[in-house]
Order: sequence, then structure tokens, then C-alpha cells
Amino acid sequence: MFFELVLFGLTAGFVAGFFGLGGGTILTPILVVAGFSMKEAISISIMQMVFSSIYGSYLNSKKAKEVFKEGIILGIGGSLGGLMNSFVHSLVSNLFLQYLFIFIVLLSIIKIFVSPAEPKVAVKQHNKVVLILVGFIVGVIAMSIGVGGAIMLIPLLVGVMKYPLKTATSLSLFFVIFSSLAGFFSLTVTGQMLFYEGSIIGIASLIGVFFGIKIKNRTGAKNYKKSILIMNTLILGIMVYKTI
Repeated sequence: MFFELVLFGLTAGFVAGFFGLGGGTILTPILVVAGFSMKEAISISIMQMVFSSIYGSYLNSKKAKEVFKEGIILGIGGSLGGLMNSFVHSLVSNLFLQYLFIFIVLLSIIKIFVSPAEPKVAVKQHNKVVLILVGFIVGVIAMSIGVGGAIMLIPLLVGVMKYPLKTATSLSLFFVIFSSLAGFFSLTVTGQMLFYEGSIIGIASLIGVFFGIKIKNRTGAKNYKKSILIMNTLILGIMVYKTI
């Protein structure tokens, strides 16, 4: 299954770079369809996100330095929330996590659809306590379903905090560094991390990240929004098919 894992990594990496999602949003359902249990897919996805989020944020840093200060604050909250994922896993079933994943993706589609790709109002600074709280809640839920949190964070950044969509995706990928590292630590300590599969997919994802960010920077805002909606709809369809 080595070559399949490499292909999964390339796909997840491209998604991480282009959409700012960390890659887990697409990788988790792919792994579930490939035969992994939901909890196995989550552990692999989290390890992949460590690779793709760090490299992707490095590539994004030249164009989005101004938002990384708030990203660090969000990330602190996300790290605290991500540490809770092994505890959440001990309380709920695989099926519950799959339904939660579907619900989160559906909400994301609705919020992004009704939000403009380029808001007319200027981005304001936000209260640090609010940012930490938002990061914590996103971190708890996201790491429990094997995504970095971007699929929840992007609609909040665009629809509530009025960030431009491309800036929001860069910031969300930076957030994923914190949440995925916390989730990786949590699952490693409890013996739930699949290192072999996660390493292969994570290393392969670096190539996909490079090309994903390159293409994102050349895509117009309206077409970029359409791409995110199409991608989320496909993910929703895959998980609904596998779950129901």
C-alpha cells in the first residue's frame, strides 16, 4: 500500500496548500474509504498535518506576515484544545465522529457560501481572550475528527472577522501547526499514533503543498471561493456515502 499512501499524501498536501485546510479534511474521508477506521484515519491525518502546515506556513509567510500575530494567539487556544482529543476519543464512537465531521463540513459550506470572497470593510484587531477561546473550541472539535481546524476556522475568519478569503486560508493553515502538534502529542502519549503510514503520507504531502500554494496565488478571489465550495461539497458527499 506504499504507493497508495504516497498518492494520498500528494493529494492531501495540494489541498493543504491551495485551500489552507491542513489536508486532514480530504485525507480523513479518503482513508476511511480506503479501509482504515475513523480513529486510525484521524491519527494518520494529524501526523500529515504537522508536515504540511509547517511547510505551507513557511511558504505563505512572505505574503501574509501581518496576520500571523493573531494566528499565534489562535494557535495557543488551538493547542490547548488539541490536547483534549485523546480524551474525547475515549468518550465517543467512530460513528459519532463521522456524523460530527459531516455536520462541521455542512456548516462550513453554508457560511462560506453566504460570505463575500473579498470583504469591503477593513480587518480589525480582535480581543486576545476571544481569539484564544475560539482557538480552543476549534482545536477540541477539529482534532477529535481528524482535521486541523481550518474547515471550521475559515468560515469564522471570513464571515465573522471579515478577513479576505485567501488571507483567512493562510492564517488557518498557520493555526493548524499548533492544533496538529498538540493532537500528535496527545495521540502519541496514549499509543494511538500510526507512525509508518503518517510518515509516508506526511513526507509526500510536502510536494503537494508547494504546488497548491503556487496555484492559489495565481487564482482570482471569486474562482477561489468557488473552488473551496466545490471541494467541501465533494468531501461532504464522500463522508455521507461512507457513513449512511
